[in-house]
Amino acid sequence: MQRRSLVSAALAAGLLFAAAGCADSDAKSSSAAASTLKIGFLGSLTGTYQAVGTDLKSGFELYLATHDNKLGGHPIDLKIADEGDGAPTAVPAATKLIKDDKVVALTGIVGGGSVAAVAPLLAEAKIPLIGSNGRPDLKDLSGVWTTSFMSTDTGKSIAQYIKDKVNGPVYAIGPDYQGGYDQVGGFTTEFLKLGGTLVNGKATFTPFPTTTNFLPFFSQIKASNAKAVYTFYAGKAAIDFVKQYAQSDAKDIPLYSAGFLTEGSVLQAQGDAAKNILNVCNYSPDLDNEENRKFVAAWRQKHPDATPTTYAMASYDAAAVLDRAIAAAGENPTPESINAAVGKLGQIPSPRGNWQFGPQTHSPIQKWYLRQVRNDGRALANVMVQDLATVGA
Repeated sequence: MQRRSLVSAALAAGLLFAAAGCADSDAKSSSAAASTLKIGFLGSLTGTYQAVGTDLKSGFELYLATHDNKLGGHPIDLKIADEGDGAPTAVPAATKLIKDDKVVALTGIVGGGSVAAVAPLLAEAKIPLIGSNGRPDLKDLSGVWTTSFMSTDTGKSIAQYIKDKVNGPVYAIGPDYQGGYDQVGGFTTEFLKLGGTLVNGKATFTPFPTTTNFLPFFSQIKASNAKAVYTFYAGKAAIDFVKQYAQSDAKDIPLYSAGFLTEGSVLQAQGDAAKNILNVCNYSPDLDNEENRKFVAAWRQKHPDATPTTYAMASYDAAAVLDRAIAAAGENPTPESINAAVGKLGQIPSPRGNWQFGPQTHSPIQKWYLRQVRNDGRALANVMVQDLATVGA
């Protein structure tokens, strides 16, 4: 009841805010039409994480489609660029958006390494980043925001649950790149702090993106006498990992993961191999709140054969953040005024439940949920089991 009340109050405030914005727009329309703003989207539209980047793009575009292609009353010219598999392709793509397209804000970005590489370019140009996927720690956060999570939050939020449920040591494994270090490291740091034991001493990292055969690693897991496994993979690597795990000697060892292991289209590719995996995520399509019902209905109308993902949700929220910030940034929004307005936003009504930016990290203070892969009707789905923890700072 309390969550529903908070959402209702936030929605009411949002309606009043929107009404005020409409009144302002009507007053100004007689003198000049609102200027078109260029927003840059950077995401992995090719490569290992193509499915993630595509969902980020679709989530942002869905918000635009349901808001007359406007943010803060201004028509939006969305400039799209391909991040590829990481920083080497992300940097030139971002450079074009900044220097040639002259965007007033940038959103998207799948990889933590890409964020770290692109952030200095944006800081120099004073263009805000409203990122919509995991992000590592950065020294300069003055123009950097994320609507998804800090990459360490995922594992941190499930560590206590695994410590309570698993009677014995855990094997931690993930991909050898920045996102893998942060995702798995968030779990191992918190798990060890709670008194848990890692059977492999420290996390094992597999070469990225070259590892497609995980069976040798699963043999090591089986030989280690681990009582459970914690992992993070996404995209094509997640498909390979889950399908091979179900066929390996380690298949009877309980598998816990970051939600991205079974999120979106990868779950359909994994099929029954993914059944019973317990995973942690900041979103589940079956959350019972008004914002989520609206979001899911709009998503399914546009994508009838797909379930909305945390990637799509966070990108949808990035557009919502920009909508509110641009509306508050004055008649002629600039990158600087948009960034200042983001910093003054309070609670954001969202399909995941209300959240707000943490002052220390510029990322959401939000709830995390335990989900299990099982049949929901005829289809496999990530079904919510329980709340886990509220994380953010």
